[in-house]
Amino acid sequence: MDDQPDKLIMDEEDRYSRFQLIPWWDQDLLKKSKVLVVGAGALGNEILKNLALVGVGNIIVTDMDVIENSNLSRSVMFRASDEGRKKAEAAASMIKEINPDCRVQWLNVDVIHDLGLGVYRWADLVIGGLDNREARLSINQSCWKVGTPWIDGGIEVFFGIARVFSPPDSACYECTMDETDYKLINMRRSCGLLSREDMVEGKVPTTPTISSIIAGVQVQEALKLLHNREDIPNLVGKGLFFNGLNFDSYVVSYDKKEECLSHDFYDDIKELPLSVETTSLGQLIKSVSDEVGNDATIELEKELVYRLVCENCNTEENIFKTLGKVTEDEARCPVCGVIRELDMTHFIYGKEEYLDLKLSQVGIPGMEIITIRNGKQKFHIELTGDRKTVLGDVICE
Repeated sequence: MDDQPDKLIMDEEDRYSRFQLIPWWDQDLLKKSKVLVVGAGALGNEILKNLALVGVGNIIVTDMDVIENSNLSRSVMFRASDEGRKKAEAAASMIKEINPDCRVQWLNVDVIHDLGLGVYRWADLVIGGLDNREARLSINQSCWKVGTPWIDGGIEVFFGIARVFSPPDSACYECTMDETDYKLINMRRSCGLLSREDMVEGKVPTTPTISSIIAGVQVQEALKLLHNREDIPNLVGKGLFFNGLNFDSYVVSYDKKEECLSHDFYDDIKELPLSVETTSLGQLIKSVSDEVGNDATIELEKELVYRLVCENCNTEENIFKTLGKVTEDEARCPVCGVIRELDMTHFIYGKEEYLDLKLSQVGIPGMEIITIRNGKQKFHIELTGDRKTVLGDVICE
């Protein structure tokens, strides 16, 4: 009679048999897990490869760029034939090739403006493979609102860092920022918070080796968080710094700043089956008024610019874009060249002249979560009418 535990009897037909030799490993849990990966560049490639190999069952990958020839030296999931293809699309295809067990959805979106909060709420955790602070701050604020942990990674040449943030108890990404970080974020905007089209993006020098090291740490931490075992130590509220030049590495702990502006939590979220493509602002106002009364006010997640006014020429132009997507060139008066004033709002009261516009036409993405106010009463609604469009094959309860 074999006195070894059943767990040590390997089924070589099971692709996950070696993993299941780990005492705490739960492959069924990983199959049900939902992970949002933001960024499909050098780090994102390694993150996604690892998630596919371990059999994470539901993955959303987002990126807004296309594959360039220079990406091929640092991105294991891209091929020469992919040049010009959307990064998120190519990465999603390769995930399915690596592991057909994985369900994948790719989204070619700007994570700062075009990814609804409901996608963060869908995820068990978020992993970032980004190269700029503004996007990290946006992810951080989104995760904190819906209570989803996230794992940040950063690389440069032979140096890297992996950090884990878990609301509401740990420090968050903004808690770690200093004056230099805020200054670099503000450099991406003009004095009117307009996007600078001519801003030259810095290209961070990286190697595929440091990408694989930091992404490996990120996914290893993801596995710990997904298994949620108290007996397995993790990096929550901490960061691992790695110096590949001299092989020095160390862990730092971050202090939670109680006054941090990112610590905004939505504790009352209701689902409303409305689509941003077919629902107008007026229809949304009516729907929420039926719920909470006629004095309901919609609080948008992002400031809406609805008009450009040139005081020099005494002219106006209607424009419906979220602040940050309006560029300096768009804001400049075509007649006199002066930067026009922005008429914008953070609220919809139900008396606006543009209530017939669809939600998507005013920059509200599918599965967005919107705040509703009526006097002192406040709650949040998730627009779930576009779940199938946004989540695709990874829809699961």
